[in-house]
Amino acid sequence: MSKVYNTFAEQIKFEKMKSTKALELIEKMKNDLAASGIVVEKIVEDLKQLRPIAIEEEDPSLTKVIRLTYEHIESTGTFNIPIPEEVDEEEELEETPVAEEEEVVELDDAARHESLDYLLSIMTNCDENKLNREDLIGYRNLMMEY
Repeated sequence: MSKVYNTFAEQIKFEKMKSTKALELIEKMKNDLAASGIVVEKIVEDLKQLRPIAIEEEDPSLTKVIRLTYEHIESTGTFNIPIPEEVDEEEELEETPVAEEEEVVELDDAARHESLDYLLSIMTNCDENKLNREDLIGYRNLMMEY
């Protein structure tokens, strides 16, 4: 019985270590972003390190957003995705015509920085907060449409 308890305790410790590692990595990215702005190589490398943690924690939405984020930054050289707008439930139910060609809006440096910082922030507690999960999905959709 003692052996089972030790294995269980080790498993709990391991799970906490993963989360701590992810939180530390996100905090590092936020600090780097605040200090140096969007440094493509650095942020892409850190996001690529974060993705396997999301896979281990079995969060497919977060895993996809992380991948889409670093692919977007690699391909554009920046982060040009705005903070998702709040969608009213009634608006969500209404059919909205899809524009044939949407014009890509270029964000200024401050808006890019703010949006990426916000995305990193919601990654830390997207399971605990319904609005953060919705924004995470909003980012996913915007990156897929970009």
